[in-house]
Amino acid sequence: MEAAMTQTPFEIFLQAPPGLEPLLAEEAREQGFAAPNPVPGGVVTQGGWDEVWRANLCLRGAGRVLVRIGGFMAFHLAQLDKRARKFPWGELLRPGEAVRVDVTCRRSKIYHAGAAKQRIETALAAFGAVIADDAEETETDEAPLTLKVRIEDNEVIFSLDSSGVPLHRRGTKQFVGKAPMRETLAALFLRACDYSGQEPVYDPMCGSGTFVLEAAAIASGAAPGLSRQFAFERLASFDAARWQALRDAHAGSTPPEQRFVGSDRDAGAVAGANANAQRAGLGDVAAFHHAAVSDAAPPDGPPGLVIVNPPYGGRIGNKKLLYGLHGALGDTLRRNFRGWRVGIVTSEAGLARATGLPVTPWGPPVPHGGLKVTLFTAPPIG
Repeated sequence: MEAAMTQTPFEIFLQAPPGLEPLLAEEAREQGFAAPNPVPGGVVTQGGWDEVWRANLCLRGAGRVLVRIGGFMAFHLAQLDKRARKFPWGELLRPGEAVRVDVTCRRSKIYHAGAAKQRIETALAAFGAVIADDAEETETDEAPLTLKVRIEDNEVIFSLDSSGVPLHRRGTKQFVGKAPMRETLAALFLRACDYSGQEPVYDPMCGSGTFVLEAAAIASGAAPGLSRQFAFERLASFDAARWQALRDAHAGSTPPEQRFVGSDRDAGAVAGANANAQRAGLGDVAAFHHAAVSDAAPPDGPPGLVIVNPPYGGRIGNKKLLYGLHGALGDTLRRNFRGWRVGIVTSEAGLARATGLPVTPWGPPVPHGGLKVTLFTAPPIG
């Protein structure tokens, strides 16, 4: 029996980097989502379309928002074909919309993902959808809608990627430095450092400014998704007036009193970070300047959080030389940043310890750019 898509609440899956699911669950709970439950790879909650929209608009740590839209049992390809054709696609999709289909099979009599994908694509085409080529560009606002199909224990489960372009793409950042950190990961690491938007943040190796700008945006109170579009805006369920009302309700921004500062020895990175701040509307509270690590100094005002993603040799820099760099970082922080807490992201525990600070790992290693990195934290510098 085909499950109707109009039934709510849906199961909503919020993607998170493995190891950081509890942080995203905490954020979702603070934002009022229903009983967010951390599971491997993300957080499960419940809600209708308004909650799907709000999750995309407001959650800083979620990488994507997937919606379980229905499903049925199928024990062979002919049954899959028949039931997929009967599925009420018109309740979700608009005819003529491009759709990409991703299929995985586990512990099921239907074991050939390619054959299952073909049957579902045929059903979608019969409805009037345009089947997108798997090689088609996915990092633009015009990327096809993605239908994710999981066939497990003979149950066919349909989920829709309601985000489209990954949610770390806030829509304001154009300059990207070397080995960039995604904004969603930066937001979760800031949360792990107990940052709540009420204190200044400094990054002495700022690159394109991700940590500083994310911290400033959190302090401003504006939703992270205000400057971009989402895949759900092209669905049959989309209501433009309700969406605009939701955006208006989360557009209020209070200029923070504290300052957010970054520095870097790369003048090009500093220029790019300042341009990113202007595009994000944060140029009045976030500033970047050219300085070596040994010249880093805090802004005027109370102490706050130093958070840094320094080179760690996996992709950038000679690892042996980096021990000296981290030693210089620790010396500078002890000299100039008394009272400040510290967060250091690295793939090498030895590099974090080379700072001479009393660092401890916050949690498990987290995937980042083909590596595994760990957040190390240190209490206020005495």
